[in-house]
Amino acid sequence: MKILVCISKTPDTTAKIAFKNGNTQFEETGVQWIINPYDEWYALVRAIELKEKDVSTILHLLMVGGADADPIIRKGLALGGDEAIRVNTTKLQDSFYVASQIAEVAKANSYDIIFTGKETIDYNGSSIGAMVAELLDMPYISLATKFEIQGNIATVTREIEGGEEVNEVSVPVVVSCQKGMAEARIPNMRGIMSARTKPLKVVEPVEVPELTGIRNFELPPPKAGVKMISPDNLGELVRLLHEEAKVI
Repeated sequence: MKILVCISKTPDTTAKIAFKNGNTQFEETGVQWIINPYDEWYALVRAIELKEKDVSTILHLLMVGGADADPIIRKGLALGGDEAIRVNTTKLQDSFYVASQIAEVAKANSYDIIFTGKETIDYNGSSIGAMVAELLDMPYISLATKFEIQGNIATVTREIEGGEEVNEVSVPVVVSCQKGMAEARIPNMRGIMSARTKPLKVVEPVEVPELTGIRNFELPPPKAGVKMISPDNLGELVRLLHEEAKVI
């Protein structure tokens, strides 16, 4: 069995967010980058668990990004990937462009399972997995919380409104993963050392039109200070909730 896990780099959740060039670009100066948590904690770790059950499984990592992403990829290899592929481009704002690069790599390698995170924590697009599945003409299951496979039949549990849905699908399949799929891991020393020599192949992107672009970013308004209301002044509390907070 061959598994491809699509990973991406995102700013650490503690990073200070700012924009430049007329609020059209993210300011990267001083930002600590990490593997997108949905890709790492759920998609990658679940793939590693499947490999541990079947040692013949081949596990590849794929990132679309520039050379500055290589340390992030090495961390994924330290967790348990066999080898990695990086599509050498910094054009990352259009989901169709990114999905097309992933699909092109996947076509050349005939994967049984393609895992993505449900979304990235910076753009929150939730669109890459579905686009990859469409480009590859493969079935797609989103928001998976559990994944098991027996032979060539996968059983996938996903969240729906008010409950869960259990699906069965023949591989190959594309699955986006979220909380519940696996438990986060950290690389051990042996993994970190072995990651240094694992293959990291760099390929050039295919020519694909970018269908969307970002006009500008906006930061949310700063939070107002906390107002303390005396417990015997309920009338003022109601007025503030109604006129300022507008929640009643």
